[in-house]
Formats: sequence, C-alpha cells, structure tokens
Amino acid sequence: MSQFSKLILTGKDAGKFLQGQLTVNVDKLTETLTPCAIADLKGRVQFGLWAGKTGDDFALITTADTVQNLVAHIKKYGAFSKFTLSDAAPSYPVLVGDTPSFSDDGALADFDAWAKASIACGNVWITSDTQGLFQPQELRLHQRGGVDYDKGCYLGQEIIARLYFKASPKAYLHRVLLPAAANFGDKIDKVQIVNGVMTADGFDALVIGAPEQVAAVGQVLALPDGLTGDVARSI
Repeated sequence: MSQFSKLILTGKDAGKFLQGQLTVNVDKLTETLTPCAIADLKGRVQFGLWAGKTGDDFALITTADTVQNLVAHIKKYGAFSKFTLSDAAPSYPVLVGDTPSFSDDGALADFDAWAKASIACGNVWITSDTQGLFQPQELRLHQRGGVDYDKGCYLGQEIIARLYFKASPKAYLHRVLLPAAANFGDKIDKVQIVNGVMTADGFDALVIGAPEQVAAVGQVLALPDGLTGDVARSI
C-alpha cells in the first residue's frame, strides 16, 4: 500500500474551483508537481498537496491517510461546480536523481529513500496527525513556490496574507538531529515535529520552532540555501 494518493479533477470549472482552494496560482501549474496546500479558515494547512496540470486534468497528490477527507472537502465545496473527481489512486514516492517525486508505477516506490531526501530538502508531508497545526509560512511553503500572495482569494487567504505582509512567525521550519524518534505532531519542549526518519546517527527531523528552541533540543542540520534564515517578507 502506498503512503500517498492521487486525485484527478477535470471539467470546465475544475481550474476555477481549485483557484479558490489552493495556496498556489492554478494558472501557473504545469506537469511538474508544485508543493502547495489547502488551508482551513484559520489559515492553517489542512491538506498538504503536490499539484500539477496535464492538458485539462488537474492532479492532486496527498498522504493516503488524509485523502478521503480531501475527497469529502472537494465534494462539499465543489458541489455546485462542474467538474469530475476521480477515485483516489495510489501514488508512489520515488526519487528523480536526488529530488523527491511521485510515480504511478509501484515497482519504482522507495519511501525510505524518498523520506530521507525530503527531510534533507525541506519537502514536508502533512498526515492526519499534523492537519491543522501549521501555517504555510511556518512550513517555509512560500519559499518553495507553494504560496502565491498575489492570486486573490482562497480558503484562509486573509490570515495567511496578513501574517506575511504585517507580521512574521517566530517559530518556523528547521532540520534537526534528535537523539530519539518522535511521533509526527509531538512536541519536545516548545519544538513541534513535522516529519522525521531514523538514521544511524539519530532521528533526522523537520520541526517547527524558534531558532534558539531548536538548537536546545538537538543538532541543527542544513537545509537548502533557499530555506535558510527566517521566513519574513523581504522588503
């Protein structure tokens, strides 16, 4: 069984509907999957997604343990829109070079390698244990092209935009090596676990915390250059 699932939306209103849901600008989607999210009305990530478009089809990939809730969400908010929603199908985590991606071919699946590479590059995945816990900016999603602040309204947009333009979270995504494994969503002191994998050296984890808090619980490890420093808007 794959840890991820894929949905396909197609039809005249599919793009318009998704534009009011996703944190990215749907008009800019391509076949290359873009990390993004659907937020709740509090501006917190309810569904962590990778989205792409091929022809008239929009693909959404999310974790398998949240996909049925995503289906219910789409049916609720899209009840009066004209599009077709596919059944959920497995989507298999793979590496393309060193880059985490997905495939329809289960023979290529390698979750362990995918998870380790994802931790190293800040590619978070939201599970049922972490739904509604984090804001996109805290996850550095905007630094990965996953939030468009100019696209107009979508669920949670007002709060997400206000945080970006008028404030800045003090706690945000870091990579840290912890001495022991922890569950996704758990807190160690004031540091909250997003994702993690066991290695020979310890628990390699993506966490949310202030820099000084993260340094106090483990060894801070490098993230890619675009995901370093704080998450405040550059003026």
